[in-house]
Amino acid sequence: MNNVRTDLALEAREVWQESAEENTSLRGVWARELDEEGFHITRVKILNEEGEKNLGKPRGAYTTVELEGISRRDTNSFPRAISVVAKELSKLLPETDGCVLIVGLGNSDITPDAVGTCATEHIVVTRHLVEKMPELFGKLRAVSAVTPGVLGMTGVESGEIIRGVAEHIKPDYIIVIDALASMKLSRLCKTVQITDTGIVPGSGVGNARSAITRETMGFPVIAVGVPTVVDIATIIGNFADDSGIELPAETLSEYSERLLVTPKDIDVNIADIGRILGYAINSALQKGMSIAEMDEFLS
Repeated sequence: MNNVRTDLALEAREVWQESAEENTSLRGVWARELDEEGFHITRVKILNEEGEKNLGKPRGAYTTVELEGISRRDTNSFPRAISVVAKELSKLLPETDGCVLIVGLGNSDITPDAVGTCATEHIVVTRHLVEKMPELFGKLRAVSAVTPGVLGMTGVESGEIIRGVAEHIKPDYIIVIDALASMKLSRLCKTVQITDTGIVPGSGVGNARSAITRETMGFPVIAVGVPTVVDIATIIGNFADDSGIELPAETLSEYSERLLVTPKDIDVNIADIGRILGYAINSALQKGMSIAEMDEFLS
């Protein structure tokens, strides 16, 4: 795993399986794969310290939905993707009816890092309506959304802003959306990972900040991430391994610090996946709300 950089538990498991002996079991990790509405889903649970060590990820549940067909605009691919992501997200959400805070992380000026900010544009925010006009909107879930920006633009850590907002509105839980890194080009902007472990902002573009977790925020944190980049060192390292070429570790490290690869049509991909995430979160939180009704709220 020395040449591999990935934020996906699915890929960490794949790398472990490729490097392990055939008869070696992955202890401390539970996994299941299935297909639903034409999309492949992998559920991974890291159960204990041994599982954390094996996969290099915190203990918790990780669900990955691979949205093949989205870029091709397959028939009904968008509503099907929204439905599947919403269902998988709902499985990890605490069973409460209180306020929810949605956080769109990232930098809107750097397209591969704009997943979170793009997704929040499609969130149906209702907290003000529920509080001010309960006779009309009292049946809706109270939802707030914030895009804290990045340290270089605000001078304030995203975690500090989120914690301040959360302490004021006291949400039942926080949903954080951010960009991730993958080890495979084929998964960029086509894969959604949902986890109850929280997230480290900026990990997808190699600029990790303070963690946003239950421990640091004081509230449960559900993280929704989409891989938008592949570290060039991962690509070179995998190619070298497949070709039987040995490269010095310092060579790969030098590439890793300087270069990330992203799709040439990243702007279209971010717009598509951002809409899917926003609508899927709406669907998970506002039970029974149709896509047409979401369109009306957002228009």
